[in-house]
Amino acid sequence: MIKKYRNLLILFSFVLLLSTSCKKSEDVCELNGKILNSLEDLPIIRLEDYFYTAETKEEFLFLFEKYPDFTKDYLQLELYNNKEELAKELLSINQDTLMQELYSEVKKNYVDVNQLEIDLNNAFAYIKYYFPDFKIPKVYTFLSGFSNDLYISDDMIIVGLDYFLPKEHRFQPEELPRYIADRYERDYIVPMIVTAISSKYNKVDQNQNSLLAEMIFYGKAYHFTKAILPCTPDDYIIGYTSEEVASCFANEKFIWSHFIENDLLFITNPFEIRQYTGEAPATDVISPDAPGRIGRWLGWNIVDDYRINQDVPLDVLMENQDAELIFRQSGYKPRQ
Repeated sequence: MIKKYRNLLILFSFVLLLSTSCKKSEDVCELNGKILNSLEDLPIIRLEDYFYTAETKEEFLFLFEKYPDFTKDYLQLELYNNKEELAKELLSINQDTLMQELYSEVKKNYVDVNQLEIDLNNAFAYIKYYFPDFKIPKVYTFLSGFSNDLYISDDMIIVGLDYFLPKEHRFQPEELPRYIADRYERDYIVPMIVTAISSKYNKVDQNQNSLLAEMIFYGKAYHFTKAILPCTPDDYIIGYTSEEVASCFANEKFIWSHFIENDLLFITNPFEIRQYTGEAPATDVISPDAPGRIGRWLGWNIVDDYRINQDVPLDVLMENQDAELIFRQSGYKPRQ
């Protein structure tokens, strides 16, 4: 059914989406240009260059002392009897030919992280503007051996660069299905980080456990990310292709009618909810052509309309725990 509309509308919708989103982004960027004047110069420390060139136990012990937060929280020092034991394990990893080859490939693909540094600095400036209590974390890159893509805490962010090699690269995380692995590229790093940070401010009512509540939760997360990264295309925020984004807008009325006709908004069965918001290559219950997680995309549109129609600041939106209220006051209707 969803294909019925696609051929007629996708090209028009895609062009319209590009023109309106670009215009909107330009306006937002211009209006909030003053935010970037408050930028703090945050250097990204490339820890893989230190840890994967260390050749002795003493070098590792020195690194443990120099980066105690990384050693304690990321390397999980408490799992070892002492620092010497951890140093011994890391030394054996460094002597692994495959790991050294992976390190070499990461260095080829990330000769520098200058753009990542700029983009993260911009994002942190926006978050700080909207949420003055935000504490800018230290940022490290590392080579995790496909064990950790992103580590994010209040004090520290660690980017596992091996996860973000080009999707055609021979080194790929084996545990990820292709439709998810395709999102693990350079342009997704900052949107992923910002979306993760949104959870710190995204308040929820645990008593609201409906599909609508989950849709609004994700909608607030994506809205937060777009507000912090106003010039970033929706593709990189939600992890759809540009064609999928255009197709969703072209078929929004059809998608919404499926939710209404099947009385889905207030279902609480976790299995049913996952069909609309969980990771999947497609939302098959609507159509094999509908991208997965379409409930999240729909929730994003509802939250967008709520904030526009109610004219609430971003921090007030994120504090609002009442998903049903947000929905009712959004005035949401599918785009024509």
